[in-house]
Amino acid sequence: MSSLRNAISRRAHKERAQPHNRKKFGILEKHKDYVVRAKSFHQKEETLKKLREKAAFKNPDEFSFAMINSRMVDGVHRPKSETKYTQEELMVMKTQDIGYVLQKLQSEKKKIDLLSSALHLLDNQPPNKHVYFAEDREEAREIKSRPSQNSKPVFEDVPKRIKKKMAASYKELEERKKRVQELEKLYNDMSLQKELQKPGRKRKLREDEVLNPSSRPVYKWRAERKR
Repeated sequence: MSSLRNAISRRAHKERAQPHNRKKFGILEKHKDYVVRAKSFHQKEETLKKLREKAAFKNPDEFSFAMINSRMVDGVHRPKSETKYTQEELMVMKTQDIGYVLQKLQSEKKKIDLLSSALHLLDNQPPNKHVYFAEDREEAREIKSRPSQNSKPVFEDVPKRIKKKMAASYKELEERKKRVQELEKLYNDMSLQKELQKPGRKRKLREDEVLNPSSRPVYKWRAERKR
């Protein structure tokens, strides 16, 4: 019976549109729109209910660090200004950062040395040499006229898998060299910033005062007598 019922064509029922005399109120709300609006309303209602319960059961003697680390501004709790570090604390933190960068720089240089030595040994393998002994001068001329067996590349018979690994190693070597350059630049900048924070009169040299001009600024400290 269900198949016969589905075989009969029925009229497609459409949702009613907004009447002409109510066009000023916009599009008529459909049932799916009401479901979304009702869910949002009940969700907000549940949130307010939970907040009221928390406020009702809150212990007035409960301590929180936010009580002393914030202040009331226009009825809203605002955190106080950020913690200000002393000059000594900033110097200690910068020293720790520089030490970490220096450690990574030394580690990268060691890895580059190991990788370069391994690739250098592979690239400079001595080719096999064959020594021929001639009985007379004619045979010696004939041997010299033959094509050289050592003209073949050293890695001509190397499998593709090994060649692929070597190419990856060379690529890794170039990437590590670039990383070392970036770390050296970062280390020099951090060291300069640390030195600039130290007490003492100093000034930035002009371009005509620098013997070896560079893109980085150069500073000169005033000579002070040590006690």
